[in-house]
This record gives sequence, C-alpha cells and structure tokens, in this order.
Amino acid sequence: MTNEWKVYEHRVQYYETDQMGIVHHSNYIRWFEEARTDMLRQAGYGYGKLESLGIISPVLQVSSDYQSMTHFEDLVVIRVKLLQFNGIILRLSYQVEDSVTKEVRCTGESKHCFLDTEGRPVSLKKKNREMYDIFLQMMEEQERSSTDSSDDGRAGTQ
Repeated sequence: MTNEWKVYEHRVQYYETDQMGIVHHSNYIRWFEEARTDMLRQAGYGYGKLESLGIISPVLQVSSDYQSMTHFEDLVVIRVKLLQFNGIILRLSYQVEDSVTKEVRCTGESKHCFLDTEGRPVSLKKKNREMYDIFLQMMEEQERSSTDSSDDGRAGTQ
C-alpha cells in the first residue's frame, strides 16, 4: 500500500525566501505539515474526513535539523515515515531532499495525538478501526521495506 504512494513535492515560492533567496527556516515546518496532510489524504483519511468523524489530531511536538540551504524555485521532495503509532499517539519523521541532486536539506519529526471534539484522547482502535489498521499496515510495510533495503545492501558486499 505505501509503495503505491507518491512522495510529496514542493516548489519553493518567492515568499518563502529571504533577501538572499534562501528558504526561511520556519517554512520547513509548514512543508512537514503539507507532506503529512498529503500522506493522510492518500491513505483515505485527510483532515477534512477526520474532522467530519469527530477526530482531531493536534501537534504535540515538532523539531527540525537544517542540513543545507534550499533556494527560490528549487523543487524538493518530502518523505514521511511513521516512527511510532499506538492508536492514540502518532510520531512521524520527515526528510526534505533536493529533487535533482538528492541532497538532504532538512530532517525533522513531529508527534501528534488523536482527540475527540471535546479534547479527550481517542483510541483509533476503538473509534475508527479502519484508520487504525491503515496505520499499522503502513508501519509493517515500512519495517519490511527497511529490512529489504538492509538485506540488499549486505548482499552487495558479500
């Protein structure tokens, strides 16, 4: 399922840059959110659908590590990976790469929870089993993909 997903692409806009044409650091956090909402939409559970089901997912924590500069009109891809999911808490990682050179521009993480409209924690396992299963499947596929990648790397060195 996740293998069929498209990575999120973003072309740097002029308003996202400073006088030197370099992306202002705050925009990477926005791009994380764009990529996260795109991932959820591709999974069939965009924020609009979540909210119509009475579920909200606020950000609890966010961090970023800036590694190289991104400039006006650069095209970047943002890869999202699930790090943790237990039905109530969701933790994601992000990697922003130049689409041409593949150079990593920024990495980061965000942590979210699921709440009802009154602000009480929600267990997706109980409230929306389909969404819960989608996240579990994503985690399993990522683990399998990670294992396959490391196996391939080892095979090439033997």
